[in-house]
Amino acid sequence: MGFSYKPLWKVLVDKNKTKEDMRLEIKTSSATIAKMGKGEYVSMEVLDKICNTYNVKIEDVIEHFQNEKAPE
Repeated sequence: MGFSYKPLWKVLVDKNKTKEDMRLEIKTSSATIAKMGKGEYVSMEVLDKICNTYNVKIEDVIEHFQNEKAPE
């Protein structure tokens, strides 16, 4: 299994936001943002905060690649 946060990075670009802006707005740690940058797991709470803060659906935040590693 693999995940990609590429849809989220596009949302940030479209909203003219940086990862640091997002970190401050959702009140999370830089370690969490770093995990996302590496395509690693983060909590559902973090994903929920992102969806609520930016008024987007979960598929606008993360993609799942079944039985394979997410492309970089």
